[in-house]
Amino acid sequence: MAPRVRIEPATEADVGLVLEFIKELAEYERDPDAVEATEELLRKNLFGAQRYAEVVIAYVDDDGGRSEAAGFALFFHNFSTWKGRPGLYLEDLFVRGQHRGLGIGRRLLVQLAHIARERECGRMEWVVLDWNAPAIQFYLGLGARQMKEWIINRVDGRALTALAEGGR
Repeated sequence: MAPRVRIEPATEADVGLVLEFIKELAEYERDPDAVEATEELLRKNLFGAQRYAEVVIAYVDDDGGRSEAAGFALFFHNFSTWKGRPGLYLEDLFVRGQHRGLGIGRRLLVQLAHIARERECGRMEWVVLDWNAPAIQFYLGLGARQMKEWIINRVDGRALTALAEGGR
């Protein structure tokens, strides 16, 4: 019999697991040293007084009553001025290698789409690395459109500090 997959919202008790997923994703994306997140930061920012993002976790349950965390999605809301409504932004989606091919990535995205509709979001967006051909094909197969005319801009580290102090 095929394993059962269930999607559950993360709780504060899952902070360590969420950090494991983040580190595994960074490894997959060929940048393991970029992770600065700690359990303390995740606890504060995901479950503290000001919650900046949410997480859902996919579990695979077998017939023997065992449950294994298989993947996660971390998301937050943005806002579209043109639509006048919030959007749902998927920051991270990751399924552990041994669980790929079971439809877990699709199930996580379906869950987020359900949340977006329930919360009256005008759209759902995410980015994908240009070298990640399997993910690109997966997303296109789900009906995603690539927004190639939009270029992501980022200010972080010293540049963020300089900008906060009035610019260069």
